[in-house]
Amino acid sequence: MTAQRLHLAVRGAVQGVGFRPFVYRLATEMGLPGWVVNAPQGLFVEVEGEQPRLDMFVRRLETEKPSRSSIQELECSFLDPVGFTHFEIRRSDGAGEITTLVPPDLATCADCRQEIFDPTNRRYRYPFTNCTNCGPRFTILTALPYDRVNTTMKRFTMCDACRREYDDPLDRRFHAQPNACPDCGPHLELWDETGANLVSHDLVVLEAARAIREGKIVAVKGLGGFHLMADGGNERAVVRLRERKRRPEKPFALLFPSLEAVKAVCKVSPLEARLLCSSEAPIVLLHQKALYSKIDIRKSKISVAPSVAPRNPYLGIMLPYTPLHHLLLAELNAPVVATSGNRADEPICTDAREAVERLRGIADVWLVHNRPIVRPVDDSVVRVMMGRELVLRRARGYAPLPIRLAEPAPPMLAVGGHLKNTVAVTAGRSVVISQHIGDLETLEADRAFRSVIDSVYALYPRPPGQVVCDLHPDYRSTHYAKQSGLPLQSIQHHHAHVASCMAEHGLVGPLLGVAWDGSGYGPDGTIWGGEFFLADETSGHRIATFRTFRLPGGGGAINEPRRSAIGLLHELWGDALFEREELDRLRSLTAIERSAFRQMLGRELYSPRTSSVGRLFDAVAALIGLRDRVSFEGQAAMALECAAEGVRTDATYPFRISDGVVGAMHELPLQIIDWEPMVLAILDDTRNGVAIGTIAATFHNTLAEIIVAIAGRAGQERVVLSGGCFQNRYLTERVVPRLRAAGFHPHWHRRVPPNDGGLSLGQIYIAVHRAKPARAVAPPEEV
Repeated sequence: MTAQRLHLAVRGAVQGVGFRPFVYRLATEMGLPGWVVNAPQGLFVEVEGEQPRLDMFVRRLETEKPSRSSIQELECSFLDPVGFTHFEIRRSDGAGEITTLVPPDLATCADCRQEIFDPTNRRYRYPFTNCTNCGPRFTILTALPYDRVNTTMKRFTMCDACRREYDDPLDRRFHAQPNACPDCGPHLELWDETGANLVSHDLVVLEAARAIREGKIVAVKGLGGFHLMADGGNERAVVRLRERKRRPEKPFALLFPSLEAVKAVCKVSPLEARLLCSSEAPIVLLHQKALYSKIDIRKSKISVAPSVAPRNPYLGIMLPYTPLHHLLLAELNAPVVATSGNRADEPICTDAREAVERLRGIADVWLVHNRPIVRPVDDSVVRVMMGRELVLRRARGYAPLPIRLAEPAPPMLAVGGHLKNTVAVTAGRSVVISQHIGDLETLEADRAFRSVIDSVYALYPRPPGQVVCDLHPDYRSTHYAKQSGLPLQSIQHHHAHVASCMAEHGLVGPLLGVAWDGSGYGPDGTIWGGEFFLADETSGHRIATFRTFRLPGGGGAINEPRRSAIGLLHELWGDALFEREELDRLRSLTAIERSAFRQMLGRELYSPRTSSVGRLFDAVAALIGLRDRVSFEGQAAMALECAAEGVRTDATYPFRISDGVVGAMHELPLQIIDWEPMVLAILDDTRNGVAIGTIAATFHNTLAEIIVAIAGRAGQERVVLSGGCFQNRYLTERVVPRLRAAGFHPHWHRRVPPNDGGLSLGQIYIAVHRAKPARAVAPPEEV
């Protein structure tokens, strides 16, 4: 049988995941000579042999590929043989347009974990141990293709022993780009508040553990930035960290030494256990046992300080994901708080000297190392919902893996929103979403946002032909877009939410999109946040919304749910509200404040109208006595969700749906969801002493029924759920079964956040499809 030459182009997540070594071993085992090479467009392979063996090679390539790899395209072509005599890994080719995927950072694998705790191994207790299957990727990468020269490890010359591993096709570290050992790689130091070195190398872990046990706060330079660490069982230490960081109540994440220790404190499902132990190793939201059962966690010898997550039944928990974390937690054998190393509203620190300056007054000592971090990458946050993972913050382990498009897209940049910001770019058929950047509230955050954009274009240096932003004129991201000098396209906030879920699931319209969140700029001059769209991939037409109410003080309502409650009640009774007993439910309200709010609402000063379901959550939380004020966004809604947990009821409150007045933007009536009957019933239940949990559950049930009711009127089988309100587990797990029972096909997020972290994807998805040849004329009220 005549030999043939097979040329393969493999595209997807195929760099930094051990794909070239895998191809080398497979070809060698099958006796197929040829070569494999990394290139900006992916990975290319040529092998020569008889047709049956080449066919088997392709099948095995697809079925036996490395576990962390992902093949998105596999193109095969046959050429005349040239007489290869052996198989080799060729030097990477850096020419051509970059379309390959950047690998995310991977948690320490079992083999490397075993080595760092083996006294006979040359990497015993070495905190930078890694191999082809694990270790830093995205955080150390400066350019593609993924080779050592394009990482911050280029400054560390491999010793002879590491070089032998790197060059040996049968070794686990064959072409492992961050490969290092104690003789040739990075090392640790422990600094004081002046940046003076106290101890170095292995003593650092011992001294840092001792400082944590003594109740001190340690700033730890990790994979993508600094953590602030404190003893998770030491109430005084946790309170001290809260005071220094000015973070009164927002829950802290905990780093546990083992899965067994986590199970002593929290209920852990098989899927949650898999997520904790996965190579992504995210923070997983888990329910504390002590808050919903009679289990005494003191018997487990694992304690969690009450101030870690005040009045919250959930804990955000992760397991060690770097050798340094494994060593430190093995020394402590107890959970530690591991919160982002920053001050409020600032990006996380990545540089050691900068961290000493910015974290002075918060940390007591600094655990640092000399491997540079190219870009800040925070910990990802997930929760299990409807039996599958839902990413709430997409960062380490998940970013920058892309969402796949049906066809190649022109070069575009989307700059997201103002809160929970991410940016996104197109690269061929991929939309590459950045890591979580955060809220763009400060100049420091704005600089980090711009730095991330620069970093993305260092990896994908293809100038964008267009920039896409939110419709809100005052967002920092919008300002950047307007100042870029590029052709600009603005996308309405909630349409982008719906489109992000469509993009994640590869959906095309028409369908019903439900977008519920705290706020978004509405083109009618109101603050939107409770919207229903007849949507496709280019347009969104609002077909229903919630009855609006005023927010006295505007943005101040985000931190004071009582303002939403006052605006809601004022919509019912007008100025007469201030003489009614219902206002007495807001016990924190002073006489001076009553007068101020009365004037604001009476004169319609600084009191914008909103249809926001997020603000409706806030209002109900305030009216039933859960929260008058909050210290972080979404706290009142979180309290309402937690209050509903464990309550078994199918009860709902009444509501009305009516056709609103036809406005200038409408040729068809807009359906208005009137919450008045529901709010009056909630006030009656509160007056009659109905349990808060029952009210909270009934409120959630009512929202689910509203979605089903609008879906019935919309006439679309598919329903997309997006926006920050669908981070709420109780709500989503009520809505989805109700929609299914009514004959609808619901879609909700999985690996792209439903909150504003998904906006950049939605913006690009709409802009890409609008760039295609013109379609039929859109229905009215395009936003």
